[in-house]
Order: sequence, then structure tokens, then C-alpha cells
Amino acid sequence: MNPVLLLIAHGSRDPRHAATVHALVRRVRSLRPDLRVETGFLDFNIPSVQGVLESLAAEGVRDVVALPLLLTRAFHAKADIPAVLRDAPPQLRIRQAEVLGPSPLLLSALERRLYEAGLTPADKSSTGVVLASAGSTDPEAIAVIAEIAREWRHTGWCAVRPAFASASLPRTEDAVSELRALGCERVAVAPYVLAPGFLPDRIARGAAEADVLADVLGPAPEVARVLLERYDAARVPVLAAVGA
Repeated sequence: MNPVLLLIAHGSRDPRHAATVHALVRRVRSLRPDLRVETGFLDFNIPSVQGVLESLAAEGVRDVVALPLLLTRAFHAKADIPAVLRDAPPQLRIRQAEVLGPSPLLLSALERRLYEAGLTPADKSSTGVVLASAGSTDPEAIAVIAEIAREWRHTGWCAVRPAFASASLPRTEDAVSELRALGCERVAVAPYVLAPGFLPDRIARGAAEADVLADVLGPAPEVARVLLERYDAARVPVLAAVGA
């Protein structure tokens, strides 16, 4: 049997966050109807990760792939989530999958959202894009965002600049101003975040002077496909261990 896929979301007081996570879960289930998918939250929302793990163990489940709903490998992926998984019932065999980013599929999802917001492929060469992420104090996460921006620039945009809603600079509004100064005909802001909440709202306020503001990635089909790619990569060692 396939290991259970446990998606681990951060959680938020903003109800839009959990609603978006659940919409993404529905998308994943539609792509892989034979796969059991559960959701646990680190904070604010229920069920908690620990509660889901205890319920799975009580049912007799043995193999779980825990997949962080995170775009970069920062504090939550390196510390919070491993700590929670270490406290799981001992009969569970758990493998933590890699975070979602970076991935070419996520770049496709970002472009999908920009086109849904009104841009077309013909606009790329005259449009500067702000790749706006939540931000982090982790240098590795910041470097990844900067590299994604450099990579995305080579797909035909006038320019791409990273920005951060917290912890790091520049802010979204500063990156918008920089792209204006570069001479881009229009400026678009692409939130590199999964779900609405406090920091995405800050990104939106910083995009006030932009021409286009895309939606969060949310349940985009490309995001669901990345989830399943990460699950499949992690489950192979689990299954090998079971076979052994």
C-alpha cells in the first residue's frame, strides 16, 4: 500500500489560509484518487500535526510521507517540522519530503497567476516582475529566492526582482520602484506564497503602485503536481524499507 501523504501547513488566524490549503488538498486528491491525503497544521488551525499522527497510528497506519507545504527550506522545514515528527507515535515510519521549491512547475504556476490577472505572453518583454515572497532570516532561503528571480528573468521578462514581506529587503514597493526606474513599460507583482494571510496582505499593499497584482499560488494545478512529485520521491525509500 502507498504511504499516507501528510501535508503539513503552517496555519493562520486568517480563515482564507486553511480554506486555500483544503482547496489544494482537493486538487491533489483529484489527481491521485488512490492516495490517502491528510492535512495537519503547525499552529492556529486544527487538526494539529501531532493529532493527525496519533490518529493514523491508532488506525494501524505504519508508513507516512510528511510533506511540508513550504516553498523554501527555512526554519520550519529544518527545525519545527522535524521536532514534531520526532514526537510521533513510535510505530509510525515517517519520511519527511522535500519542500516544494524551487521547481519549474512553480514558475509555470506564477505565470499562470499573472496571466489570470490580465497579462499575456506578448507582454513579457515589456513587463518587469516582482517575485514577492514572505521573507526569512535563513540565508539559504533568501539565496533560493534570488536565484529563482534570476532564472525567471531568462524566460523573457523585461526584468525580475526579488522582494520580501518580512525579515529581508527589499520590500515589494521598493522593487516596484526599481523596475519603474529601469524603464519597464509595466510592473507586475507575483506573490511567491501558497495561501492568503498577514504577509501576503503586506505584499498586496506593497503592490499598490504596480500595474498588475497576481493571486497567491493556492490550488494551482502545477502546485498539486509538485506536491505529488515530492511525495513520489520520498515514498520510494519508505517502500524499499518496508520490502526489506
